Amino acid sequence: MDVGKWPIFTLLSPQEIATIRKACVFGTSANEAIYITHNDEVFVFGLNCSNCLGTGDNQSTIVPKKLESLSGKRIRSLSYGSGPHVVLSTEDGEVYAWGHNGYSQLGNGTTNQGVTPIQVCTNLLIKKVIEVACGSHHSLALSSDGDVYAWGYNNCGQVGSGSTANQPTPRKVSNCLQTKIVVSIACGQTSSVAIVDNGEVYGWGYNGNGQLGLGNNGNQLTPCRVAALQGVCIMQIACGYAHTLALTDEGLMYSWGANTYGQLGTGNKSNQLSPGQILMEKERVVEIAACHSAHTSAAKTQSGLVYMWGQCRGQSVVLPHVTHFSCTDDVFACFSTPAVMWRLLSVEHEDFLTVTESLKREFDSPETSDLKFRVDGKFIYVHKAVLKIRCEHFRTMFQSYWNEDMKEVIEIDQFSYPVYRAFLEYLYTDSVDLPPEDAIGLLDLATSYCENRLKKLCQHLIKRGITVENAFSLLSAAVRYDAEDLEEFCFKFCVNHLTEVTQTAAFWQMDGSLLKEFIAKASKYGAFKN
Repeated sequence: MDVGKWPIFTLLSPQEIATIRKACVFGTSANEAIYITHNDEVFVFGLNCSNCLGTGDNQSTIVPKKLESLSGKRIRSLSYGSGPHVVLSTEDGEVYAWGHNGYSQLGNGTTNQGVTPIQVCTNLLIKKVIEVACGSHHSLALSSDGDVYAWGYNNCGQVGSGSTANQPTPRKVSNCLQTKIVVSIACGQTSSVAIVDNGEVYGWGYNGNGQLGLGNNGNQLTPCRVAALQGVCIMQIACGYAHTLALTDEGLMYSWGANTYGQLGTGNKSNQLSPGQILMEKERVVEIAACHSAHTSAAKTQSGLVYMWGQCRGQSVVLPHVTHFSCTDDVFACFSTPAVMWRLLSVEHEDFLTVTESLKREFDSPETSDLKFRVDGKFIYVHKAVLKIRCEHFRTMFQSYWNEDMKEVIEIDQFSYPVYRAFLEYLYTDSVDLPPEDAIGLLDLATSYCENRLKKLCQHLIKRGITVENAFSLLSAAVRYDAEDLEEFCFKFCVNHLTEVTQTAAFWQMDGSLLKEFIAKASKYGAFKN
């Protein structure tokens, strides 16, 4: 999974990206982010609305700041609200919260904004919390023994206390959950849902769009069982802004609630007050995804296909649409509005290398190569198959040999070691990194081997590295290798810096005919009028 798909992470360097183990993008405009490194340090950056970065001030930052109080805490679960406020639990079962607190959603008994992470203590100190979930302005916590605690905004009963009074500190959600063991929780904007250990689903809070799945649109001040799911065992639940998705143990998917954007996947835009099955062409679904701040839905099948529907970049997609993505997270990065994460994203992928990454790693590897070049007395280790696939020059060369006549070592004497190694590495990586002086030699090679794309890359490198000292050398090379675009670029550079470049040794060492041609052409531009 690649955090680079979220625009805010383009602020980080490749080195910083490489340290990330878990991450979450949140905020009303997806302008805030938190990430955990491989050694459990916690960093935040972004806009910092309502002190949601927890840095102790209200300043935005494009440079990641370390949250010392959370570093080493081993974060297990994280969620966020619309204020935004942030709530997380650690592997030790502690709960921390910060950010917007206008409705006591931080659970500390006040309505003062939380400028730094503070442990949520009331009723939770004796519990080990394994999961947290946030609605717009309320919060839930699930303990390891199956109890649910809720606090914050309660105008629609989303705290499940039996009233509509805001709840300033965590309170156990009881009533019909009193004797149940809850295994999973989720929140819509102003609603809450829970799965118990026998696969039943309970909902409470706002129900104006039918998002509780009770067959009506009346709010519920205490948990109520979703009777329409009788006979099926729900394994996962996900809440959008005002709709709900559920996944059974048999890989079937159900949806209910708001459907303005087709987020229920039913083929129309009519709200549903009760759960209805989403048809997936006999594909077994293994994961569903939704986020309380968006109207987007996603699912992944056992065969690895990822589907999306609902509000997708402003369009209403009313049926599950297969994508080219490999995970549901990418749907929210590329098509959700805002482009937030629907869960705390794990970016651990050390054991997996893409084809591109594998090729890069095996370049110049003696362990796996079946051919080597000797240039300036040094060996470069390659693979015949890669060279044949990537380069017409080598394809022709290898076809002229019978396998038994193929040399194990090929001597190269017309190009330097840095140039030839850069060429072979290009065949594995599609990139070139050379100083402009060496890029001239690579341009010569690209011309000889008819590698037009490489020729363009070399010209780009040369343009980027041109200076007063090397301008005439580069101009000479451009003329020699018939690189017209580069020749024009170097010529204009020399004219624009005429006084400086004519004082360099390269200018007076230039080939006579080329010097005459340059003077004549430059004179037309008025370069020698004085």
